[in-house]
Amino acid sequence: MDYLDEFLLIVIAHFFAVASPGPDFAVVLKQSVQQGRRNALWTSAGVGAAILLHIAYCVLGVALILTQSPSLFMALKYVAGAYLAYLGVQALKAAKPPASAEDEVENKIVQEEPVWLAFRRGFLTNALNPKATLFFMSLFTLVISPTTPTSVQVGYGVYMALATWAWFSMLSMVLSKASVREFFQQRGYWFDRGIGVILIALAIRVVI
Repeated sequence: MDYLDEFLLIVIAHFFAVASPGPDFAVVLKQSVQQGRRNALWTSAGVGAAILLHIAYCVLGVALILTQSPSLFMALKYVAGAYLAYLGVQALKAAKPPASAEDEVENKIVQEEPVWLAFRRGFLTNALNPKATLFFMSLFTLVISPTTPTSVQVGYGVYMALATWAWFSMLSMVLSKASVREFFQQRGYWFDRGIGVILIALAIRVVI
């Protein structure tokens, strides 16, 4: 109860951060439509697990180092931008399905990738997102008091990881519904290309 006010601030800040459109949302949306529910849920789990990475370096004090080392942070931004650009280019390569396959698209899902690839995709998308890095650095330097016990800070982190996983899992359940997936699959290659443009734009925004 001693840290209830601090926790409520974290809950509010985290909700607005996770609900705002960004690379995580774009990737989960793409996986839900292209790969189906199970794959999207594993991608969501990867996004949630990456939160624990951010929490780990913040608790260990690396966040303070990053704030004092602009060159290190810039290197992180370039790596993140390159990864998002790579995802965007892959999406732009989407080709129009053959005419003979148009009648089969209603219940068809692109050949599903292994779940470990889906998990890795979600994990790397969030782990390399400088927006997430800045958010957690801000929390641990401005909102969370230096006197807050490490165990409490870890508890905050576990909550944010679980809340992130729950949020994107909910989105996965909605976006992977047959009616929603059918709508996107009928325009699949345009959808993929649109997501590719968004991811490349995000990559450029991250770098500049």
